[in-house]
Amino acid sequence: MSHRTGSGLAAVSTALLAMNRHLEVRDVLKTIVASARELLDAEYAALGVPDDHGGFAQFVVDGVSDAQWKAIGPLPRQHGILAAMLRDETPQRLADVREDPRFEGWPAAHPDMSDFLGLPVRDGDETLAALFLANKRCPRPGGGCGFTEEDEELLGILAQHAAIALTNARLHERSRELTIAEERSRLAHELHDAVSQKLFSLRLTAQAAAALVDRDPARAKDELHQVTALAAEAADELRAAVVELRPAALDEDGLVHTLRTQIHVLDRAHSARVTFDSFSVRALPAAQEEALLRVAQEALHNALRHSGGDRVDVTLARRGPAVVLAVTDNGTGFDPRAVRRAGRHLGLVSMRDRAGGVGGRLRVQSAPGQGTTIEMEVPGG
Repeated sequence: MSHRTGSGLAAVSTALLAMNRHLEVRDVLKTIVASARELLDAEYAALGVPDDHGGFAQFVVDGVSDAQWKAIGPLPRQHGILAAMLRDETPQRLADVREDPRFEGWPAAHPDMSDFLGLPVRDGDETLAALFLANKRCPRPGGGCGFTEEDEELLGILAQHAAIALTNARLHERSRELTIAEERSRLAHELHDAVSQKLFSLRLTAQAAAALVDRDPARAKDELHQVTALAAEAADELRAAVVELRPAALDEDGLVHTLRTQIHVLDRAHSARVTFDSFSVRALPAAQEEALLRVAQEALHNALRHSGGDRVDVTLARRGPAVVLAVTDNGTGFDPRAVRRAGRHLGLVSMRDRAGGVGGRLRVQSAPGQGTTIEMEVPGG
């Protein structure tokens, strides 16, 4: 193996590790493009994910400034060389893309491109994206070296693994969407129970007022005041349900705001007092924030459904080089060893898996009659 080939394969390995560090589709797309451009020493790189309407659902570029990209205008359509890459399985390696009969020009603000290398990113028979590079940098003063057969081979290897990384990211996002849907369904059930209880009390109070109107008008008036209060509470719960059942906004709002919102709703939906405090926590990687949110939700579910306590306190705080989530209730508590021996888990296995999956750890502190504290610690923040 030549030194150049060995160096190229090492660069491919570095690119693959970079791609697989990300779980968000957009991050994977950006990493694929940046890795391809660096790997083949090109001036420009781009990757387009096709939609079903002749355009692109996503289009990521590298080597073009934000100002240039804005000046170029709308995303390209699936035509010319781009269409050929999406339709055919073979790479498109051209000495000068402008001389190809399929070339149809580009917008005025588009950078000038000559030598070109592109190929589809495929998963079986499905074309996931079109990946292309332009203007290979050359050490020779006169330039004009263009992309080589070796470049084409390296980009093919990268594209195969890019398909795996992109498929995994899509599966991760779909899994997260399912988890969010399940959580929304659970919260909807809890809120439904809370509103139903209010409405049941409202009906009984109204019936009492009706029975007292003739024989004790003063008491009937008091009952009607209670009806008014209960109706207002039921309306508040319904408004809370509408807000909470909107799509989760962890990416947009961050962990602290999302936790605060959900805990506010749970505090209103349950008779137990539920509080939240946060201290000196900065933004964390997306995977860590999601894991912390899911562990908090599971621990809250256990505390509100099973502990029998009347208070649950949630804190998120920086502790040295780490961030610690703590969910504490004043309920009946339990013996963690007895729970394990009995084969019951109370969601602890999944919580430990979530913590371990992002480099963290989970601690359970509980004893009969002494309440329970679930702590999850992750590095960073």
